[in-house]
Amino acid sequence: MRLIVCLLCVLGGFARDISAQPLPNTKLLTTDGDLAKLMVDGIHKYLDRELEAAPAKRWKLWEEAFKNTDALTKAIPAKRERLKQILGVVDPRVPSKLEYVGGPDRPSLVAEVDGCRIHAVRWAVLNGVDAEGLLIEPKDKPKANVVAVPHADQHPEQVAGLTSGDDFGLRLARHGCRVLIPTLINRDDEYSGNARLKKWTNDTHREWIHRMCYEMGRTVPGFEVQKVLAAVEWFEKQDAKLKIGVIGYGDGGMIALYAGALDERIAVTQSSAYFGPREKLWEEPIDRNVWDRLPEFGDAEIAAMIGPREFIFEPLADDEERKGFWPTWKTSTAKPGRTGTAPGFLAAVRQEAVVAEGARFDALLNRKSALKVQQTDRGIRWEQFCDRLAGEPLEWVKYGAPEFRPIVTDPVARHKRQFDQLAALSQNLWRHSEPVRREFWKKADASSPEKWEQSCEWYRDYFHEEAIGKLPEPTPTVPLNPRTRPIYDEPKWTGHEVMLDVFPDVFAYGILLLPKGMKPGERRPVVVCQHGLSGRPTDVCNPKERTKFYNSFGAQLADRGYIVFAPQNPYIFEDHFRQILRKANPLKLSLFSFIIRQHQRILDWLETQPNVDPKRIAFYGLSYGGKTAMRVPAVEKRYCLSICSGDFNEWIGKIVSTELPMSYMFTREYDMLEFNLGHTFNYAEMANLIAPRPFMVERGHDDGVGTDEMIAYEYAKVRYLYENKLKIGDRTELEFFVGGHEIHGKGTFAFLDKHLKWLPK
Repeated sequence: MRLIVCLLCVLGGFARDISAQPLPNTKLLTTDGDLAKLMVDGIHKYLDRELEAAPAKRWKLWEEAFKNTDALTKAIPAKRERLKQILGVVDPRVPSKLEYVGGPDRPSLVAEVDGCRIHAVRWAVLNGVDAEGLLIEPKDKPKANVVAVPHADQHPEQVAGLTSGDDFGLRLARHGCRVLIPTLINRDDEYSGNARLKKWTNDTHREWIHRMCYEMGRTVPGFEVQKVLAAVEWFEKQDAKLKIGVIGYGDGGMIALYAGALDERIAVTQSSAYFGPREKLWEEPIDRNVWDRLPEFGDAEIAAMIGPREFIFEPLADDEERKGFWPTWKTSTAKPGRTGTAPGFLAAVRQEAVVAEGARFDALLNRKSALKVQQTDRGIRWEQFCDRLAGEPLEWVKYGAPEFRPIVTDPVARHKRQFDQLAALSQNLWRHSEPVRREFWKKADASSPEKWEQSCEWYRDYFHEEAIGKLPEPTPTVPLNPRTRPIYDEPKWTGHEVMLDVFPDVFAYGILLLPKGMKPGERRPVVVCQHGLSGRPTDVCNPKERTKFYNSFGAQLADRGYIVFAPQNPYIFEDHFRQILRKANPLKLSLFSFIIRQHQRILDWLETQPNVDPKRIAFYGLSYGGKTAMRVPAVEKRYCLSICSGDFNEWIGKIVSTELPMSYMFTREYDMLEFNLGHTFNYAEMANLIAPRPFMVERGHDDGVGTDEMIAYEYAKVRYLYENKLKIGDRTELEFFVGGHEIHGKGTFAFLDKHLKWLPK
């Protein structure tokens, strides 16, 4: 008997009758298993297909640009500007200036090797940011200038031959090149936290900076490209006649590739141990994540932008000859007392994959035959790079192994200075972001609610396209195909599971609560009640208990006579859902790209239900559901009002600040990052898109998501718009209550009754 009972048990404790009938005009839902898991799996399948299809789609996009010289001349500058935008190479550089770094007890001259003089130097890059590293001057007049960019976990002394490592910088200097070697941010985690708050993370230094700067429209590779381009400007200032080259290894190969594509002053670019297919960018360290990269830019397309200048790459991967050449790294287990980091790894790329990307590069170059691009050989090392810069084969002198010398520089202190500068710049970008957003919003017309709504359409489209990422509309070939089955039968209402198709493998799912006793033709308001992180619709609808955090608010509202729909959102199963973000971001998509389409399908279906008033469908969400309350109704105007509970915040500060104890900088939730949101949409600006529809914030005094002061500060801007500008102050409220992270259901229920014009039964 116990076995039979267990087999009949389903979510919420309701025994599913195998003879149960679906709702009218729907099929019986027969899918079993964990539907939330199936949902997340389906989104992964969708993204895997899109990633696989990305190279072919790029080819079609670039084919037009490469059809002739005129088309190319017009296309490349625009593509170069787009690449700058997504890398965050947007800040004006300061005038080029290089300084020797030394003092009374530490001369700038670090060493002299084979007549080459090695100096500790720094050079100006941005306001508050410089680059530091080593300058190697050849013994004779330079034949060329080179920026030699190491891997993130190499320091310049290794490249300069002062300690063990690949001394390619010294080898270039021995053969007549003047060489600048910048310091990159490494993947240790010593500084990733706040000593004053006693909060530490296992984020690598690169991820720590990435988390704060990505929200502000910058990237760690973008900062490092700026340092390389500042070095190029200094070289040009010294002798404009000398050719300039950029060569890099590992992460340095990535920086070299980006820099070569962006700056035509770079005559020769070499990328070693990096160039290859990027469709699995989501597996790499998160600091390499670039929003909107793959629709337009694979490595081959970026390399093609270097033409007709020289580009060299080494297709060296897992071949035995250079075994161990490719840098490796993977996420480590969190140290005691530290929070975890985003998963990722670096590993040797398969030889055939690198060669295949090179073939794509060749194919693109061949379409520029009018430019007579000279193709380069494959499998080269540093020598050919130097020959190309010199314009002729050089006479190569064999030197013995370098004699390592005591390092008189302090690589650790130098790296800390570089790390602190980028952290400070990112924090300043946040602290000065409000006037930037105000300038961005200056086209919005608040002279009346009608003009406000009309003028916000451009911002709504921008928010959907550029901040969230817009999926295509579901095509007619994917009908709603509604499937339902009963799950609850309560004294006042019944509950039904609902599944709707969105895209192949992508579906919407939730629980519909229908009050009993509705008359034919009677139209009632609907409240869409949204769960939070790792939640399920049953948390919202459970009629048997007041669920933790949610207090079964969907069931409470159904008891009051409302029709309720509780969707399953796909933020469940920890890294499994968070990796959706990693796959989606390079495609210019996010988790909310899918959530918006799911909610639109839910609304499409709800509008067809005989007892639903399509003009009175409201949204009410807690926690991650509160995030949904800010984003989905901002795009989807069919939600007639929105209530954000347990989430409203000075959102950008919540993401970026390293001084706020509850900042996401100190959590593992890397899914919160949204590229350049800080300069366009804080929560007040998202509420702008909800206006003039009613909007409410529900806030428990002891809710750890923020402080009362932060919430009140951000909400004051919303109140100012509604009451002072639009003269509709009765449409917005902020309720503080004694409690924590939970649905209070007092002022919000009254708000729903008022604006949905409903007298509770």
